[in-house]
Amino acid sequence: MVVESNSAEETFHYGQLLGEKVPAGTIVCLNGDLGVGKTVFAKGVARGLGVSEPVSSPTFTIVQEYREGRIPLYHFDVYRIEDPEEMYEIGYEEYFFGDGVCLIEWAEQIRELIPASAVSVTIEKDVDKGLGYRRITMDFGGEE
Repeated sequence: MVVESNSAEETFHYGQLLGEKVPAGTIVCLNGDLGVGKTVFAKGVARGLGVSEPVSSPTFTIVQEYREGRIPLYHFDVYRIEDPEEMYEIGYEEYFFGDGVCLIEWAEQIRELIPASAVSVTIEKDVDKGLGYRRITMDFGGEE
């Protein structure tokens, strides 16, 4: 599914819609260049799950847990992961195969650890269509 966003608010809204629908056990991979709105989308997913506390990219902590929503949210930023083996040190399997939703920014860094059933969200800019324009492509684990 492809949607177009013309503002950060719209990008947030699309994330929120996804967050309202995803069941426990879902892994959402956020892909795209620096500054395309992955964290804005992640904040929307969090809101859709019922998280009201501030959400920020966990760049230096790798994972941030939010437990106040309808199901737990585990927000990963794996940009600084140099070797997927590092994910074992933080016990990624408990998160990925647990009772919450995993949201992974820069998921391509750990591609080999991501199950085929994961939802893939790719956000792309097109400055010819405006500075706020984003093309958001969602692939629901092979389902459309």
